[in-house]
Amino acid sequence: MKRALFLDRDGIINKRIIGGYVRSPLEFELLSDVLPILVSARQKGYLLILITNQQGVGKGLMTTSDLDAVHEAMQSLLDRHGARLDAIYACTDLAASNSPRRKPAPGMLLEAIAEHNLDAEQCWFLGDSITDAQAGKAAGVRTALVGEFSTNDADISTPNLAQMQRTLSTVLRY
Repeated sequence: MKRALFLDRDGIINKRIIGGYVRSPLEFELLSDVLPILVSARQKGYLLILITNQQGVGKGLMTTSDLDAVHEAMQSLLDRHGARLDAIYACTDLAASNSPRRKPAPGMLLEAIAEHNLDAEQCWFLGDSITDAQAGKAAGVRTALVGEFSTNDADISTPNLAQMQRTLSTVLRY
């Protein structure tokens, strides 16, 4: 069975717009500190899979086509660095919908695990919110959070992506 590094998007792959949404490729700002994490994980045989809540679509602030354009631009940027994602799972449901796919529910992770024949115990989910860790734990994958979190919240946590790169390089195995 294969393994994957699951990643949240806003705050991990790109700069988060506080109180807003990345609605177009022009608003997408890649966080360069994530690139060594992606490249290292790829070199160690991990699939790279995005798991992202994008309720801006559900709220009518953007269309599915807008979201697809943002993800195409993201993939193009990542591809230039040898870090293209293998799959993208996006939940556009609203928070109030109680969707089984919307984090903290594990639906998107479980779909990815089944579709890519992954060994959940060999996978990691890298995010920047408690809901990322909750979804990961519910799906049976190990969790890593960037920000001010405790080890009660996730398996590992670091204050920033640069430190996470050093930490993950020791726990992601060949």
